[in-house]
Amino acid sequence: MSGNYSAISPLNSKSSIQNTSFKIAVLGLRGFPHVQGGVETHCENLYPKLVEKGYDIIVFTRKPYVDLTIKEYKGIRLIPLSCLKNKFLEAFLHTFIGIFAAQKYSPDILHIHAIGPSLFTPLARLFGIKVVMTNHGPDYERKKWNKLAKSILRLGERLGTIWANQIICISETIAGRIKEKYNRDASVIPNGVIIPQILQNETILRRYGLAKGKYILSVGRFVPEKGFHDLIEAFNQLQLETRNSKPETQNSQLLIEGWKLVIVGRADHEDKYSLELKEKANQNSNIVLTGFLTGDPLQEIYSQAGLFVLPSYYEGLPIVLLEALGYGLSCIVSDIPANREVELSNDRFFKAGHVESLAVKIKEFIIKPLSNEGKTRQINMIREGYNWEKIAEKTVAVYKKIYNGAGTDIS
Repeated sequence: MSGNYSAISPLNSKSSIQNTSFKIAVLGLRGFPHVQGGVETHCENLYPKLVEKGYDIIVFTRKPYVDLTIKEYKGIRLIPLSCLKNKFLEAFLHTFIGIFAAQKYSPDILHIHAIGPSLFTPLARLFGIKVVMTNHGPDYERKKWNKLAKSILRLGERLGTIWANQIICISETIAGRIKEKYNRDASVIPNGVIIPQILQNETILRRYGLAKGKYILSVGRFVPEKGFHDLIEAFNQLQLETRNSKPETQNSQLLIEGWKLVIVGRADHEDKYSLELKEKANQNSNIVLTGFLTGDPLQEIYSQAGLFVLPSYYEGLPIVLLEALGYGLSCIVSDIPANREVELSNDRFFKAGHVESLAVKIKEFIIKPLSNEGKTRQINMIREGYNWEKIAEKTVAVYKKIYNGAGTDIS
């Protein structure tokens, strides 16, 4: 077992926190370590930093997603709670149960992530618990939700925003919406990235038949709003264009011969969309679905990519894009507000859902690699603007606001 976590009870562990200033309980995520999802990645990186600052952190996880032998991760107590593995109900039921579980630990603050779980903020406040809500984005805009689910998510956003003592938003766009809709000010604290080591080994590349610098990479869950169906269609169109080009007119610089498309991720809940996506991918031997990757395999596949593509219809603030930029990858992204908050030149955006526009951008940038100077500038931008240490400091400042008299109180 890795040295980063253990199955030892934190109460008897050398890593137990002594003389803690605050006890923070955390709800709204599936869990960690190594669980797929933006909120999960956010929490896995943020809370160890708070432990280092002397905070006692308790994270309530969902049993179906985590390794139940891991009771502690980098000084964080992990408490798994039972929940249905159901995309419509699990977040709500887990948070409802989690409020009662948190009450037993008498936390100074309950930190709830995402608007769905924030539905139960009033319940926590009525129990006398002070609440910080992090809004990771308007989840009701995701295509996977039906009308009822979207209505509940909107209600979660509303109740969380009104009742939370303090609000954090991961982007200026989200904070602006909250101010406009509810007249509440929010602290803007973005997602972060650890600048990675570039791996030169080819273990994973050989497993999937990939060549260095000759594959397009995309990463995420198999849900409609990620736009992977558009990416597959654009790639297929470019391959067809390559095959149909006449030798005498063929400009090899404009074609993707020898390139592959790699999509890293999976569905949390297998459904019609994810099954159809797999079927489309399986029809082209140059499209590789790796499933969920973490650790060195994911690091290697990022390190050697020739182009990173994010074709999403919706994002809060995409960690996978920040990670790709941190690797110094050439990136093209859909033109949506969340992606516009990241520092990219205008020519790297394409219209979301527009396959032709996406195909043109792929063709343009596989022959226009990022210069070493551009890579360095990009990595420095990520290091400065999305640093977990700074993010942790800003989060602590939000916690302290509550005890300095700022925030919402029940009248």
